[in-house]
Amino acid sequence: MNEIEKFLTSKNVRPTAVRILVFRLLAKKNTAVSLSEVESFFEKSDRTTLYRTVKTFEENGIVHRINDGNGVPKYALCEEGCNCDVHNDLHLHFHCSQCNETVCLTDHRIPQINLPAGYITEDVNLLVNGICNKCSVD
Repeated sequence: MNEIEKFLTSKNVRPTAVRILVFRLLAKKNTAVSLSEVESFFEKSDRTTLYRTVKTFEENGIVHRINDGNGVPKYALCEEGCNCDVHNDLHLHFHCSQCNETVCLTDHRIPQINLPAGYITEDVNLLVNGICNKCSVD
């Protein structure tokens, strides 16, 4: 069993061929990707299978969803040790207005937000829009 298979198994995800390929794609990317972008890498795969794979990864703490304001969710691999709980995976996201890439800035943590009694946090997403380091040098 290779490292990806071991990792998926440790997250209670059966390591099918499609799941391994999607994981490899996400691991190679330095940016968050949409389902359409995942689809474009796998011409012969069924959209539903890819969607279910990404949702399975999200449900099992392998990826997290990022809403960058474009109306299409993007997904990125969680960092090592992350459990994707709203209270434990609070980091900044950056969206480049020129190249449209979204990246996780995991070194920039969002402080714990204490809401008033009776409020329940379901999602926290801090997004910075601007021009990334690749686009700013052009």
